[in-house]
Order: sequence, then structure tokens, then C-alpha cells
Amino acid sequence: MTELLDRAIARLQTLPDNEQDAIAAMILEEIEDDLRWHESFSRSPNLLAKLAASAMVEYRAGKTQELDPETM
Repeated sequence: MTELLDRAIARLQTLPDNEQDAIAAMILEEIEDDLRWHESFSRSPNLLAKLAASAMVEYRAGKTQELDPETM
């Protein structure tokens, strides 16, 4: 276990049980989400490259616009 994770867990242990469970659920959900993404891309390794190439074609054709976080 890393030092940072060890510190986080020590801090979590000081919280009430319901807060510990809520944070544990978020962590487990994030891990599962990462696994799903990894599995999706491992089944089609060229998909990400194709998506990137498609995005660059649209960019070069002037079909994209700059992202403005303020309007999201």
C-alpha cells in the first residue's frame, strides 16, 4: 500500500461508519468504471486511435470549436 493511500485510510477510519461506507462505495465504483473502460478499449485497441484521427479530420476541416468551460 502506498503512503498516500495509507494516510487516506487512516483518515477515513476517523469518520462515522455511514461516511466511511459512502466513500468506500465511491472508490469501488470508480475502480469498476476504470475496469470497464480498460476492457472496452482492450477489445478494440484501434478504436481510440480511430476516434482521435476522426477528431483531427474534423478539426482540420474547421468543424470544431474551442471548448469554453464557462458555458458547460
